[in-house]
Amino acid sequence: MLAFHSDQFVLPLPEGHSFPMPKYRLLRDAVQATLPGVRLNEAEPATDGELALAHEPAWIAAVAEGTTTAAQQREIGFPWSERMVARARRSVGATIQAARAALFGTDGRGGEGVAANLAGGTHHAYAHKGSGYCVFNDVAVAARLMQAEWHRRPAQGARRLLRVMVIDLDVHQGNGTASIFRDDESVFTLSLHGARNFPFRKEASDLDVELLDGCRDDEYLAALDSALAQAFSQHGSNPPGLAFYLAGADPHENDRLGRLKITAEGLAERDRRVLAALRERGIPVALSMAGGYGRDILTTVEIQRRTLELAWHTWQGWPGRVGDRPPVAAVEESAAR
Repeated sequence: MLAFHSDQFVLPLPEGHSFPMPKYRLLRDAVQATLPGVRLNEAEPATDGELALAHEPAWIAAVAEGTTTAAQQREIGFPWSERMVARARRSVGATIQAARAALFGTDGRGGEGVAANLAGGTHHAYAHKGSGYCVFNDVAVAARLMQAEWHRRPAQGARRLLRVMVIDLDVHQGNGTASIFRDDESVFTLSLHGARNFPFRKEASDLDVELLDGCRDDEYLAALDSALAQAFSQHGSNPPGLAFYLAGADPHENDRLGRLKITAEGLAERDRRVLAALRERGIPVALSMAGGYGRDILTTVEIQRRTLELAWHTWQGWPGRVGDRPPVAAVEESAAR
């Protein structure tokens, strides 16, 4: 299984900053030490053209040129620096590469089914601004790019559209993603999140499931099962051709920002259920690790390492992984398009 990283770009954050910057290198080290079947690759940076598939040119230029205002930097939560720009581009690039590997593969023999970004999940970034530690929206950019690449491949048919599903299980609602894909029938957004958590002004996803503070495993997993069933039911006979799974560790009971009471085993079971549902339907998936702010950073790292271990097991059993059949579920473009 391929996984992409960008942890060499460490931001110069003030002492005491709440963002767990060391997590990403610790996660890569843990994967390297315990999951030899995961092939680690340094992420390539997303280009301005790729970013423009989901972001306004003025925002891309402000970030690249260092002209973001003090208010914009406060909303993101990071001071501007060249390393911030490099990290933001490569975080998007890692999800692009993971999605491309899952959907198309790297050797021309077909998609791998499962691939991952060891960071990413920057779902608070809007088309015109960043927010909540998110500069650019990696899933939105990657979804748009994969739709374009699918559309121009002759084997996929002349007028066919790749449908995408976003399964966002970070504890915080994916407001930026919901905003970018509002009224877009080609992308289905599902967010399962804390009702009283950030962002306090939420956007409307295609399916939002709000959880009360203190939610525990049984309630959480029941809500997940119901949401997945509803999401797939709405697609009927035209399932998505690609999924993005934001496997946040921040619903964990020990998370500083999560406010839920989900155990590590509950999160592992969450991952099993999501990955099994996608595998059963033959829907390729690109994972992003999204949030995780544990009081003990090593607890967060282990939760996300386990997510990647479960993804690797899914990859091993992926139907058609070596290219003996194409990915499923591109659907004909509607007459309205």
